[in-house]
Amino acid sequence: EAVDGALRAAGLGHDDLRCTVIGTPGAIDPQTGQLRYAPHLPGWHSRTLRADLAEVLGTPVFIENDVNLAAIAEQYEGAAQDHDDFVLAYLDEGVGAAIVLGGTLLRGATGGAGEIGYMPLPGAPLARGGVRDWAGDDAGGGFQSQVSTPAVRKLAGGAPLAEALADEGVRDQVAAMLATGLAAVVAVVDPELVVLSGAVAEAGGEALRERVEIELTGLILPRPLLRISDLDGDPILTGALRSALTQARDTVFDTT
Repeated sequence: EAVDGALRAAGLGHDDLRCTVIGTPGAIDPQTGQLRYAPHLPGWHSRTLRADLAEVLGTPVFIENDVNLAAIAEQYEGAAQDHDDFVLAYLDEGVGAAIVLGGTLLRGATGGAGEIGYMPLPGAPLARGGVRDWAGDDAGGGFQSQVSTPAVRKLAGGAPLAEALADEGVRDQVAAMLATGLAAVVAVVDPELVVLSGAVAEAGGEALRERVEIELTGLILPRPLLRISDLDGDPILTGALRSALTQARDTVFDTT
């Protein structure tokens, strides 16, 4: 139904469809084809998910982590243009990262590179237990229990996100926790750029970015550039479109 609606809105038919890219939380394990790290998506963990969807849609189907798609958008159209080594930190209802090194998106052995939401940090409850425990208002613990949208609003007594981050005290606390998590990533990856994206970054804006930059300076030796995403529209959708165009172009010009 979603595909049919999108095609109608674009004035296209199924015969015009060449490729389908789906952005989802979690990641597809490259070894098994199974969706991992997304216990809140029941029914999406079949090993034949891609094949089943391709049969229904009549096109090749590519399933990609949503934050990875946002990074693709930044790489080609946003703040990370002209940067081959960068990290995108996506701060929204959940928290995740995408890592691009040498211009190539890093996925890891199980597709889980950048799954920093459950990363243990000082002051955050640990994300112990099975996947059934990794849900709820604090997302089960870890980094996202400190800097996700629900966490920031909770810190501000339930205030709307923009109002919460307009409070200097709240903003400073969020910046300190965000910098601590980013420091762990930067110390390992040493990117030339870190892009902050998602609802928390958008609401915090330049004031949040400046405070995070100050905090990072005192925590790590590398000094990456730090920018707020300036993409218009939905970065995940933009990245999916870019990915689909690349896949379609490769198919059209495949000479093998």
